[in-house]
Amino acid sequence: MRAGGAPLLWGLFVTGLIATAFFLLVLGLTLLVMGKPDLAESGEKIAIVRIEGVISRELADRTIRQLKKYADDTSIKAIVLRIDSPGGGVAASQEIYQEVKRTRAKGKPMVASMGSLAASGGYYVAAAVERIFANPGTITGSIGVIIQLANAEDLLRKVGVESTVIKSGPFKDSGNPTRSLRDDERQVFQAVVDDVYQQFVEAVVEGRNLQEADVREFADGRIYSGRQAKHLNLVDELGALQDAVAYTASLVGIVGKPKLVQEEKESFWWFKLLFDSLSHVPALRPFLPGDSILQYRWISPR
Repeated sequence: MRAGGAPLLWGLFVTGLIATAFFLLVLGLTLLVMGKPDLAESGEKIAIVRIEGVISRELADRTIRQLKKYADDTSIKAIVLRIDSPGGGVAASQEIYQEVKRTRAKGKPMVASMGSLAASGGYYVAAAVERIFANPGTITGSIGVIIQLANAEDLLRKVGVESTVIKSGPFKDSGNPTRSLRDDERQVFQAVVDDVYQQFVEAVVEGRNLQEADVREFADGRIYSGRQAKHLNLVDELGALQDAVAYTASLVGIVGKPKLVQEEKESFWWFKLLFDSLSHVPALRPFLPGDSILQYRWISPR
């Protein structure tokens, strides 16, 4: 062996020992981490149910299905509603509201987190949970009901189109877009709006533990910021989604970071976004399929 060969071998040997020790150290740490109980495996889960966009029949069905699934799942300790919606159909909003109440009655705690917008029907749904979080700049409120009817009578006359209606009673074609609304028809629509508005007020009174006279003071259709809403006791806390999740985790006694469970976004979300954009155009809204004429909805100026 040449001179200097022994030190080289010794160096290689020491290097090998160091590499082996490092490998064993990494392996040990890995096994240690893997050996720790996983919060998800121990059942420490919180479900996120997203209510995004106009509240339609489809959105209500999907939301109710998720709530029922998570209500019966014992590994789900609580549910956070993430609301980013201007509201929508009255019946659809009410059905989600009732399912939230049923879910809470089963012993599943529920908290709401408002995103950029949680107005009208979006707020109606939130009123059913036990605690509401909103960002300071969240647009909320818009407590009220609206019916929008299109009148294309003059346009049809210009293009030479005439409508003929055969009906069983004087109110059967009320809201017909080919003619103006009569005064007696307007009274019928107003009576329906007033009754459904009263239902909204009652839901806020019950959900927020407020007096009806106080609710009526600010339930005139106007919008509020999250901070203004907190001052009116329409929301409980100012904070983002992560704040709502942290509160919910502490509420149900979860130690550490909970595992968040939520369904993936729909494949055709872009189509829904386009549909929602078109539904903001008042002239088009009565003609869009699946859009209820009776709305708990904030009509944005865009």
